[in-house]
Amino acid sequence: MAKSADRYFGLHEQKIIEEGFNPDYSLESESIFTLSNEHMGIRGYFEEGGVNSLRGSYLGGVYEAQPHRPESNYRGFVDRTHYMITTADCLSTKLTVAGEELNLTACSFSNYYRELDLSNGLLLRRFTWYTARAGKIDVVLERLISMDRPDQLVQRITLTALDMDATVMLNMGIDGNIVHQTTQRCQWNDVSNEHQAPDDTLVLRTATTDMNVRYRLLTQCDGTLSPMRTHRGIDHTYSFTLKQNKTSIASRTVSVQVARSGENLPEAQPFADFATVLDENTRHWHAFWAQSDVEIQGDLQNQQGVRYCLFQLHSTYRGLDMRNNIGAKGLTGESYNGHAFWDTETYCLPFYLFSEPKAAKGLLMFRYYTLPEAMKRAAKLDLKGACYPIATLDGTEACTLWQHSSLQMQPSTSVAYAIQTYAELTDDQEFLKREGAEMLVEIARYLLSRGGWNEQGFGFYGVMGPDEFHMMVNNDFYTNYLGKKSMIYAANVIDRLTPKELERLIEKSSLSADEPIAWRKAADQMILLHGENDVFEQHEGYFSLPHTDIQAIAREEFPLYDHWSYDRIYRTDMLKQPAVLMAMFLYPDDFTDAQKEANYAYYEPRCIHESSLSPSVHAIIASGLGRHEEALDFFGFATRLDLDNYNRNTREGLHMSSVAAAWLTIVEGFGGVRFTGGNLSIAPWLPEGWTKLSFSLRIKDSILRAKINATDVTLSCEGSPLRLAVYGKPLTIGETPVSCITERMLA
Repeated sequence: MAKSADRYFGLHEQKIIEEGFNPDYSLESESIFTLSNEHMGIRGYFEEGGVNSLRGSYLGGVYEAQPHRPESNYRGFVDRTHYMITTADCLSTKLTVAGEELNLTACSFSNYYRELDLSNGLLLRRFTWYTARAGKIDVVLERLISMDRPDQLVQRITLTALDMDATVMLNMGIDGNIVHQTTQRCQWNDVSNEHQAPDDTLVLRTATTDMNVRYRLLTQCDGTLSPMRTHRGIDHTYSFTLKQNKTSIASRTVSVQVARSGENLPEAQPFADFATVLDENTRHWHAFWAQSDVEIQGDLQNQQGVRYCLFQLHSTYRGLDMRNNIGAKGLTGESYNGHAFWDTETYCLPFYLFSEPKAAKGLLMFRYYTLPEAMKRAAKLDLKGACYPIATLDGTEACTLWQHSSLQMQPSTSVAYAIQTYAELTDDQEFLKREGAEMLVEIARYLLSRGGWNEQGFGFYGVMGPDEFHMMVNNDFYTNYLGKKSMIYAANVIDRLTPKELERLIEKSSLSADEPIAWRKAADQMILLHGENDVFEQHEGYFSLPHTDIQAIAREEFPLYDHWSYDRIYRTDMLKQPAVLMAMFLYPDDFTDAQKEANYAYYEPRCIHESSLSPSVHAIIASGLGRHEEALDFFGFATRLDLDNYNRNTREGLHMSSVAAAWLTIVEGFGGVRFTGGNLSIAPWLPEGWTKLSFSLRIKDSILRAKINATDVTLSCEGSPLRLAVYGKPLTIGETPVSCITERMLA
């Protein structure tokens, strides 16, 4: 692999640690130290400013829209786009001691330390500030976003004068004038007067999407308070004397509530103080880790990495609002404009299926609620059914690159895959036969109308598969295979409906009797290109493309999109991310070990992993093939992609798909877990150097716990007993632990 790690953060089982301040790494650190709770997200920027920063605060589902090439006559081109916007800075702080303002790029200081505690979500930063007139001041800044009160965040500032008394002026405010980095303008109008807001309340409104956000500020501090309302802001300024060897504690609580277009602002909720939120968060995260922790002994780097991934997954989405989805960067940065992509269904959904099924259903319901928009998009492309968008916040297509918005079929087939996976794991037949069936009908219609026939059979033409380094290709293997599976599944679901259920579906979708027949015919004759020795050709003509030695690409050239011209990327056999292997990853039981081995050996050396979706697929397939050293290497890439800045773009925000993929690698790779057709199986192995691996899975009303060491695997079940296969042997697992010893445990 041509990429390498930046080892910057200190290692710890349950914390992310930064010792010593590096201003050149400030943007990367801001991303890593992001706090969120689905409703809101705040990057780890310095409250007091003063460094190179993306001062990003974001709210789930809050966005702006703008026209895009409305004068274009090209049918199917996107004429409106939308994007997540920067919201008010609720942590705006200005600290002045003896007339000197705190700014770490301009003042002297020592003992700088910052940590994110994954056990409670507390972000702490401390240092000793050397002021010119008041000597040394110990400064501690702490922040929390509440997990149980999603509208609230709290901050605590602790100051200690070490040498002498010091005059202090502390401003704690809300600043709604933050500029959105991508558009280089503030996106908000101050409508506080319109809402007759009191002095401690600020109400902002988006310019075009008619969303209102109400901010309420409560502060506590020694000294005299001077409050002030400003345009798009609130300032609370305190003046006091900090006595030598005495400590002063200031705090703030901010409530942030959202009303979308046509809604009234919610009723204001009581403020919680810092201690209350810390106590509630500690209990919340304790419960989460008790159910969902992954424990690795013998590998501190990956232990820290996977726990960080789990922390960010649970923080980013919990199903609080089914109008939300998981953006590619979550609520950690503006890159990808906050949009959700097809990796929600293929990478993120499994984590929620096995840990928080209600949240998993929420992700699918987002697709159901936005089905009308997907149908409108298909019509704009002269197609039937539903073409789900490649990038979206509200269900409409936001991607302005036609080759992605018009040629990629992955979103629709991923929704079909997710419906099947969810229904099999949860047995939620009501959803499957109602919302699921409606979506499947429209997806199958889209697929049939998007494809075409020739003497070889049925296929898809002029597409872009998961490997986005090749466009306008014919019979892409992944696209054809997922289309085949989607149409078969849609027809199968319809076949199992009762007459009453079918009648309802026909009423909702105008389904005709000959449609499922046509889907099956196309699926049965789907073109799947075969090469020699079990290698599938990624798409027509791929085998004849010029070869690029990816190991010869210098690390300074990453990310490639920043250093290579767009068309240069398309001219070789280099892969951005796997396509053939991706199909095998999603449907592992459909392919033999020989086919997986042949395709892994052929395509892995051609993959540059320019996508965060890539490493986990290789790790999981390598695990199943006994390529244990490679699997562990790819796993480390996935768990620490952002922590170690492998792609040189952590500054832009976290890669949520890689975050989810790290968990997938543990469960499906090292755990060997498969759940297909309602049948659960597990076949774990332990990587070299690890002495223990444990994880838990929620399956319906039961929690399966697996503990793997060098000689055996021990399984137990809380709730209803589970029937599963362990290394192919059927077993029933209940509360009494069951241990299995096998030579396959050893890597």
